[in-house]
Amino acid sequence: MLGGCAAWSLITAAAHGGRPEGVLLAVLAVAAGYSSGRILGALLPVTAPAVGALCGVGFAVAAPYATPGPPSPAPLGSTGAIAALLALSSGAACCAAWAARDPAPRFALSVVGIAGVAVALGSTAGLTASIGLLLYSLAADRTHHRAGVLAAFALVVTAVTAATWAMAGNMTPGGPSAVVEAPFGGHRVQLWHDAFTLVREHPVLGAGPGRFGELSPVSAQSLLPDDKPHSASLQQAAEQGLIGLALLAGVYCWFLHALWRARRPTPIALTAGAALTALAVIASTGDALSFTTVTAGAGLLAGIATARPLRDGEGAARPDGKSGSPQ
Repeated sequence: MLGGCAAWSLITAAAHGGRPEGVLLAVLAVAAGYSSGRILGALLPVTAPAVGALCGVGFAVAAPYATPGPPSPAPLGSTGAIAALLALSSGAACCAAWAARDPAPRFALSVVGIAGVAVALGSTAGLTASIGLLLYSLAADRTHHRAGVLAAFALVVTAVTAATWAMAGNMTPGGPSAVVEAPFGGHRVQLWHDAFTLVREHPVLGAGPGRFGELSPVSAQSLLPDDKPHSASLQQAAEQGLIGLALLAGVYCWFLHALWRARRPTPIALTAGAALTALAVIASTGDALSFTTVTAGAGLLAGIATARPLRDGEGAARPDGKSGSPQ
């Protein structure tokens, strides 16, 4: 799937011009993160996610100062990257807690720390995602069948994406302004309209990777540089067509399938799936996937959650409910 995303970005760039470097960098970051996660998760099933959570929080704290340009309006914080990093960090911390023999103290420490950082950074979405992931992770131990829960995650992302597209196409009851302009601002809604228009004009190949900023009238008239529509699905479809959007959705579904087949305990697999779903929801209304730290963190978390620990006693609960040590 990642190879298809890379190849399709080159095809669309050759057809309409554009700059596929951003897509190729994102693909490389996900692949590198996933490979590293599989290795580190096998060798250090507890330490790897714990350190990853601390690194994610560190990047989130540094993001407001390291990211150029003015911050985006609430509730996504600075361009959604902060909320995405906090969601991934919360998921990694909960995975570390489930992999540990005595998870209770680590749960409390991870929640208090990450939620406190979210409050300090003013990221409402990050705070909501952190607390929601913790509450879900506590209940994940009672789930015996992964398939239904992972399918529900996919439905949630589909519903949020469909709602975003409906707003972009002025198909919401009462008009989009009554629904989204209050929390997101009218400028972002207008960018969604431009992206939707590009999708209708170039449904197959898109307008070319990285060309939204030069083709969007709203972006061109903006006083501040803003070359992204602040929606991963709309940007992918506008720049690389519906085929590119299908490839992006395929990567997310492949991650869910890998978590379903993973031999790690069910709470770890479902917690990672919940964190990746939170990331997908945030990316539906923000440009979180435009940051290498976010894409690499998503791959790292998925790799850790699907790794096969080499240590005895870290055997797994298989998707069919049976348990056994990984071979």
